[in-house]
Amino acid sequence: MGKVVMYSSVSVDGFVADENDQPGPLFDWLTSGDVPLDESGVIKVSQVSYDYTRAYWDRIGVTIAGRHVFDMTDGWDGKPPGGIDHVVVVTRRPAPEGWDPSAPFHFVDGVEAAMAKAQELAGDRIVEVAAGDVGGQMLAAGLVDEVRMDVVPVVFGSGKRFFGSVDAQHLLEDPDVIQGDRVLHLSYRVRR
Repeated sequence: MGKVVMYSSVSVDGFVADENDQPGPLFDWLTSGDVPLDESGVIKVSQVSYDYTRAYWDRIGVTIAGRHVFDMTDGWDGKPPGGIDHVVVVTRRPAPEGWDPSAPFHFVDGVEAAMAKAQELAGDRIVEVAAGDVGGQMLAAGLVDEVRMDVVPVVFGSGKRFFGSVDAQHLLEDPDVIQGDRVLHLSYRVRR
């Protein structure tokens, strides 16, 4: 079984989106470099960020996201983002009407059931959990092995919190730190 990583780009004050669900400059680092991160040619980062991010992306088998993110992205048009094989959507609602049942998206009720499905699909690859409410619920349930965040030099003041509504203390190990251009890549193992 692969490890479980909670991930997102985040403002210095801990938000993954502003009050209007907009990421603002949180993803600017993904287009400010000269090294293509994928085949699109749109995503270009510094060499340091490429080395860090590409190695991580290549190990992801499944992403878990909440229904809110799924709806905001229009289900990524039925194609998982970043070349990921599958997306598990945590939701109480069924797939949208007219949704292609052959698309590699799985609609599951509850974080424990979503994690079980994701681990089944991922095998020994990483299960990535989108930060925010679902990520916070998974951290609180003890299902997360590592927290990764790309900290961007911006202060939102308010918005959608990286850890969602987590209201208990969770200890993390000391971070691994990599400085990119306009981004600080941090990863913390979760203490057990």
